[in-house]
Amino acid sequence: MLVLLLSFSIALIDQLSKYAVRSCFMLGQQITIIPGFFDLRFIQNTGAAWGILSGLNHWLILFSVLMLGIIVFFRHHFFTRDPVSRIALGLIVGGITGNLLDRIRLSYVVDFLDFYVGRRHFPAFNVADAAICIGVGLYVIFHVIHEPDKQESAAAGAG
Repeated sequence: MLVLLLSFSIALIDQLSKYAVRSCFMLGQQITIIPGFFDLRFIQNTGAAWGILSGLNHWLILFSVLMLGIIVFFRHHFFTRDPVSRIALGLIVGGITGNLLDRIRLSYVVDFLDFYVGRRHFPAFNVADAAICIGVGLYVIFHVIHEPDKQESAAAGAG
């Protein structure tokens, strides 16, 4: 239930924030929030992360649906029942769903969070992108880095 609630919440927050940007901004328009560091800027991303695979919307839709299917089908294998796994799963599914809805409805993803230092910009992103990155980060920290440490500690204690 936690996974479904979190996934739905992330997708909803993502879609509402993108709707607000599309409603209040013209394409390319920006508002500086923290000078020299953070703007809100309406960008239409026809590609994946950092604009790679630009113009391949149908393939990106197919890839997103395929990833959702794989994640749901193999969820018990990759995501254990511990709360961190469930939160990671909810963030990832919600993020993929939020961007997938954009691709299907608009043929692009709305990006609007624009961080930079001087002239160096981090690629603009959105709530869904942030949720996916945080979910993957949690998964990696707790299942790739943390779990082997736990297993080594248990093995050392047994020896």
